[in-house]
Parts: sequence; C-alpha cells; structure tokens
Amino acid sequence: MKIKDDNYMKWFRLLAFVVILLTSVACLFPLLLIISASLTQNEAIIRDGYNLIPTVFSLEGYKTVFRFPEQVLRAYGITGFATVTGTLLGLFFMTMAGYVLQRKDFKYRNFFAFMIYFTTLFGGGLVPWYILLTKYLKLTDTYTVLIFPGLMTPFLIILMKNFIRSAVPDEVIESAKIDGANDFTIYSRIVLHLSMPGIATVGLFLALQYWNDWFTSSLFINDTNMYQLQYYLYNVINAMSFVAQMGAGTGVSIGDLPTESTKMAMAIIVTGPILFLYPFVQRYFVKGLTIGAVKG
Repeated sequence: MKIKDDNYMKWFRLLAFVVILLTSVACLFPLLLIISASLTQNEAIIRDGYNLIPTVFSLEGYKTVFRFPEQVLRAYGITGFATVTGTLLGLFFMTMAGYVLQRKDFKYRNFFAFMIYFTTLFGGGLVPWYILLTKYLKLTDTYTVLIFPGLMTPFLIILMKNFIRSAVPDEVIESAKIDGANDFTIYSRIVLHLSMPGIATVGLFLALQYWNDWFTSSLFINDTNMYQLQYYLYNVINAMSFVAQMGAGTGVSIGDLPTESTKMAMAIIVTGPILFLYPFVQRYFVKGLTIGAVKG
C-alpha cells in the first residue's frame, strides 16, 4: 500500500512540475516578446509582426529613448528618489499605524480603523484632492508632491495591521512591558523584527506604486526637469505619435520614426530596474501573503 502511495506521489509531483513549468513559460513569453521587439528594426516589426527572435536586429528604439541621455538619467534619479524615500517613510508610518490599530488596549482603535477603511469605499474625488495639494498645501512643482500622496495607503495600513496581529503574540508584548520596555522600544525591537515578511510584502507593493506613478507628475509638475521616468517616456511616445500623424505635412513618414521598437524599449527601461527588487524580498513575499489569512 505504501509503495502504491509513493507512486501516486511521484506522478503527482511530476504533474505539478509540468504545470509549474508551463505556467512559468507562459509568464515569461510576453517578457521575451517585448525584449525581442525592442531589439528589432521598426520596419521589420511593422512588416513581420512580433517574433521571439529579432528578424532584423537594431538598437534604434534604445537610441531614440537615450537621444537625450541627461534627461533620461534625471528622470531615473527623480523616480528612484521618490521610490526609495516614499517606500521607507511609508513603511515607517504604516507599520506604526498598524501596530497601534492592533493594540487591544488602544481605546479608539475601532473608530480609527473604521475611518481608514471608510476611505477605501468612499472618497472626495480628484478635484478636492487636487485643490488640497495645490491651493492649500502649495505642493506644485515640488519633490514632496511626488512622495506625500502615497505615504499612507488605507489598504496597506489594514494589511499591515493584520500582519502584525498575526505575527506578534500579545504575550510577547506583555512580557516586554513587564521587563520595562516602552511602546517605541517594543515597536522597534520586537514588532519590526517579527513582522519582517509583512513589511517586505507591503514594501514591495509600495515601491511598485511609486515606481509606476506617472499621474502625479501629470497633475502637479509643470517643470520638465522634474518629470518622473514614466511620465517623461509617456511624453516622448506621444511626441513621436504626433509627428507620425502629421507626417504628410512635415515630410516625415511613419517608417522614419521607430515608434513600435521605441515603445518596447521603453517598457524594458521602465520595468527592468524594479525586477531586480523582487529577488531581495522573494523569501519574505510568499510568507507575507499568507500571514493573516488564517485566524488562529
């Protein structure tokens, strides 16, 4: 009977391996297609479509993006600064908020938790938000406006609260209090260490939010030297599309502009750096997603 069960397990593991392998290939296929298209001549893409192997190798897409390298590097720097600063500050504030909200001895924790949750269902809308940041807080054309709006995300605060509640037993906190530790000592030396999987998960979500943000620049940044990377590249592709559409009047044909290869090159330039972040948080990420899923 045991031998039969072992055979079933072997076949099950083989089937699971095949499914995971096929799923991985399916996930990698679009990325490989984008990389190939970014290295293909624009005319070949228009003529032959997208292929996994470049039919006519060309770097014209990347050359177009980096035609003004100082502007691209500046946009990279601004996006990197906003991502790192916003992620660190956001984690600091949200972990403190999550720790306070899960404390049973905090009298008004249900009230504040409800107010935070309420904002996920109902919001004031874009216009009041825009007026608040421009007219009252005077944040137009400042680096602060690229960081401030995303610091306290309601969904991530709730997620962080559940992480801490599941990862930090009440007995540990009570024991630390008996030993004379104050609240900030408990938070910094116990809560943060035990909640590292949740912090890594929320940090990844927050970093992706800042890195992919272009909407903030479109609303609050008028100085072209302060554009984030995504918004800068967005303007580049819009300018190319406009010139291509006006080709009949300007004497420039669509074939002279590597629009398709440039789009793919932009996708690689934007997504490339953030892909290197995942391996550093991978060991925490799966565990962080499951913490709080089971109430025990």
